[in-house]
Amino acid sequence: MTIIVKIGGRVLNRNIDSIIKDIAELSKNRKVVLVHGGGDIVSEFCKRLGVEPRFVVSPEGIRSRYTDERELEVYVMVMAGKINKLIVSKFRSLGCRAVGITGADGPTLLAERKKRIVIIDERGRKRVIDGGYTGRIVSIDTELINTLLERGYIVVVSPIAIDSEGTLLNVDGDQVAYTIASALKVESLVILTDVDGVIIDNNIVKEIKTSEINKIIEKVGAGMNRKILMAEKALENGVGKIVIASGNIDNPVTNALRGGGTSIIKG
Repeated sequence: MTIIVKIGGRVLNRNIDSIIKDIAELSKNRKVVLVHGGGDIVSEFCKRLGVEPRFVVSPEGIRSRYTDERELEVYVMVMAGKINKLIVSKFRSLGCRAVGITGADGPTLLAERKKRIVIIDERGRKRVIDGGYTGRIVSIDTELINTLLERGYIVVVSPIAIDSEGTLLNVDGDQVAYTIASALKVESLVILTDVDGVIIDNNIVKEIKTSEINKIIEKVGAGMNRKILMAEKALENGVGKIVIASGNIDNPVTNALRGGGTSIIKG
């Protein structure tokens, strides 16, 4: 029985100890892969090193980091180094066996570099700019993850991929989590966010079936609707259940698995 847990950077900053403790307990009878973000910490270190973080907005309204060559260096250093190894060390302090990897290790995650991206500029106009060092995952090899899981390790994955030429790329953490979950056909994928679930008309939606997605997709924000659309594809690929829930509470993963947040299921 395997679960994937994805924690965003804001949740990581606020509640990492509770999340790690909860996963450590769950790992006693489950195999666990933890995918982490950490964009705010990357931005902090960029500023310390004199690299001004840059963000762009897509036509769909999604705000994301623009990764040029200098920022890629900081991104890899902080994601694969500071954040990933901090999480591993916290698992170790609780007596757990954990290994931190990136998608470049193995390699596990192969990606294509985005040659061009479309953004909305400060005047509200569409512009096409160079894609920088951001990638789109095109394939996954689960051999390394499966080997580590079979040997009893919690696998901590940093959202970095590699392309066919050996270039490291910044890839979206949600996409990493959904890709791994689909490849492993896991029982549950838990997405921990800084909100309580999918909110429509100021109410938390407890359950969404794939047949209902088209009806509700325009009623949620740009970042959340992307999560829901990725969930639909993952469920079609064999993932049992996807839960989007708050990571800012005690035992957040256990809470999500027991009905907290919003469950997205096939049906």
